[in-house]
Amino acid sequence: MTFSGGGADPRCAPPAPPRADPPARKGSPSGASGSSRTAPEEPPPPNDGVGVGDGVGNGAAADNGPVTVPPLPVREAPGAPDPSRKGVPEGPAPSAHPAGDAPPPPLRETPHGVTEPPGEPTAPPEENSDGDPTSLERLPEDPAPSRQGGVPRAAAPRPAPGDGPPAAPVGFGAPGDVPPPPPAPSPVPAYAAGRADRREEGVPAYVGFRPPTYEADPTALPPADPEDLGGLVPDTVLDGARYGTCTLRAVSVRGDSARYRGDPRRDALLTARFGTGDDALLLVAMATGARAAAGAHRAAAEACLLIAEAVGRSHPRLSADLRAGHRGDLRAGLHRLTDRGLGRLRARAVEQGLAPEEYTAGLRCLLLPADPGCRTRVFFGVGPGGLLRLRDGVWHDLEPRPGGSGGAPGPVSPGRGRRDRPTGEPGVPAPPAPDGPAPAGPPRAPFRFRDCLGRPGDVLLLCTKGLAEPLLGEPELGALLARRWSAPGPPGLPGFLADTGVRVKGHADDRTAAALWEA
Repeated sequence: MTFSGGGADPRCAPPAPPRADPPARKGSPSGASGSSRTAPEEPPPPNDGVGVGDGVGNGAAADNGPVTVPPLPVREAPGAPDPSRKGVPEGPAPSAHPAGDAPPPPLRETPHGVTEPPGEPTAPPEENSDGDPTSLERLPEDPAPSRQGGVPRAAAPRPAPGDGPPAAPVGFGAPGDVPPPPPAPSPVPAYAAGRADRREEGVPAYVGFRPPTYEADPTALPPADPEDLGGLVPDTVLDGARYGTCTLRAVSVRGDSARYRGDPRRDALLTARFGTGDDALLLVAMATGARAAAGAHRAAAEACLLIAEAVGRSHPRLSADLRAGHRGDLRAGLHRLTDRGLGRLRARAVEQGLAPEEYTAGLRCLLLPADPGCRTRVFFGVGPGGLLRLRDGVWHDLEPRPGGSGGAPGPVSPGRGRRDRPTGEPGVPAPPAPDGPAPAGPPRAPFRFRDCLGRPGDVLLLCTKGLAEPLLGEPELGALLARRWSAPGPPGLPGFLADTGVRVKGHADDRTAAALWEA
């Protein structure tokens, strides 16, 4: 075989000289040592001065012929005794190597049980969090695949002896092993906000052939005056109580149109209890300010306060008439209190330099006794709205005629509304009474009064025009509320808010309602 080049063949290099074993201690058995060592290989015989030159042109070999490589010495089979090593303790048999490969250098044992070639430094052991030295072989493998490049990474292999300092294993602070942050949630589209709002099970966001134009949730807040922060009106008011045999639920919500434009809620709601025990009297008052008037929300709130103040002062007499069934006295007294309160409201308009029709409100009230033995319910007020009773799953319209007590209640025809009846709008004169002409002077809103007896299972609903119109004009809404409110027991406050907030396209005004469940 002929070689050319500048380097010597590593296969022909002589092996390292064997290391002599230390003498055995006295008293120890022959051939035993303090640690397990690998016996060195037997060096090959000398090649009699015939070697491999440095290559052509280096002057280390003759130029007139090829260099002849002597054959490697024949090695004995593993485990065969060596006659030249008589008296030397036998060590582990060397491993066989393929022909032409140089034997590896002898290995030495480290304090941690890892054998390394001589001359190479041993990496210091790592320490865990408790300060206890830990060898590399105790490092766990990362079971999680790598996220770099989308290709799973195999578990880190155990470092081989003599391969240098081991690479950082997966899961021990490698930069690529930090998981990426979770993706941001996708925004909810505006058109889906009405469908994905906080509704209870079985309550749709709207009824009708098309969804409403406006969004279901508030968009803009009303403007605030730093000198009149007490005049701020919240978007929603929710209340409830239970006295005697009846359970009350009341709510007032800003309409979709006002929520979009940032206008304040023109409807006002007030619930109050006067007195204690069975003599107590419950009042629910709701008012609606004039449309397109700057101070409509203030007028509505003041109207509720004025009537509550008047009823509170007269509650002993009103409670006695209510429990005794003095219907005529009740009607006359409530009519007087209502006119007095609205008169004071007109006086407030003059003080502000406004026309009376600019600072007025429609007022609707419900008077209830706390005595469980009295089931008389009284409605009174002025202005449009709705008074309905749900009995045996059917709605009955109890709204009285303006200026009268109304006739016998009848079932509501779905979708009919109340177009065939006088609306009683503020500023529209009431129809002439059968026994005389209409009163002279500026027209005023007619007084409305109605009393009724509740029986177990009935639901009495008093509401403003914002809920009365869609309830009487949209059959689906009436059927939905009849089905929901015919279930045993009244709904909770969140359920009542969801029921009264079912929207109908074309009806975007404020909604205020009070419902009474009879037990």
